[in-house]
Amino acid sequence: MIEKDIYNRKGARKVQDVPTDVLDLLNRGRIPTVNLTEWLAVDHRQLVAATFPEMGLGDSIEAITTAVGQQKKPTAMASTKIVGQCLYTHCRPSGTLALALDHLSRHVSDTLRGYATYLIALDTDLDISQKLVQSRSLIADTHFGIREVVWMALRPEIEQHLEKSIALLSQWTQESDENIRRFTTESTRPRGVWCKHIEALKEQPERALPILEPLKSDTSKYVQDSVGNWLNDASKSRPDFVTELCARWQSESPGPETGKIIKRALRTLKK
Repeated sequence: MIEKDIYNRKGARKVQDVPTDVLDLLNRGRIPTVNLTEWLAVDHRQLVAATFPEMGLGDSIEAITTAVGQQKKPTAMASTKIVGQCLYTHCRPSGTLALALDHLSRHVSDTLRGYATYLIALDTDLDISQKLVQSRSLIADTHFGIREVVWMALRPEIEQHLEKSIALLSQWTQESDENIRRFTTESTRPRGVWCKHIEALKEQPERALPILEPLKSDTSKYVQDSVGNWLNDASKSRPDFVTELCARWQSESPGPETGKIIKRALRTLKK
């Protein structure tokens, strides 16, 4: 039985300070991480070796752990992607993709749920609309890590099918779940974090107005920050667009929510 104080922990500030018993449970897939430090501390090779046999994926372990170990500069995000890619390559020809996805997407370990995002994102039988629909539960996941991994996994195809993706995501701006609303802007940020830039939106940010406009007065700080960051990205290549849009929003919707977005959007231009 896992002690109550384990579940109620705040999480270490440094990777080297993660308690041994906590790290052991994380690497065996018994508990989720509670902060970024723990997420970075997970040993993906240990986790895969400990959990994949019980999911019927034992014969994929050697190839996956080898690929993870061959990284010159391993990161948590890169390791998650490598495991997802290797698992997809393994499961696709064997017809076990759906089974693996079911096991992983429902697992208590957030790191394992992160692998599931790539099984959807890499599926060549699905178009972008199907991938978005199948990813909804992961997009709305209560764990911060999954919400970051899922937009990273889907972003390349969102960029590849930008017009269709924007049309689909604009409908999600009306969702009651703030995590889903936030995904619409975070997945399309012109510059983003830890990812390839979307050149089309750096040059023509107005193409994303169907997503941005409905969120200009969003009541969620989580969404407000993302919208502000999106516009701050755009301000570095199209300051004219961001300045004019913020001025219009201030005139049309002078409430505190819009004000917070505008302040964040203009922070680079006002330096």
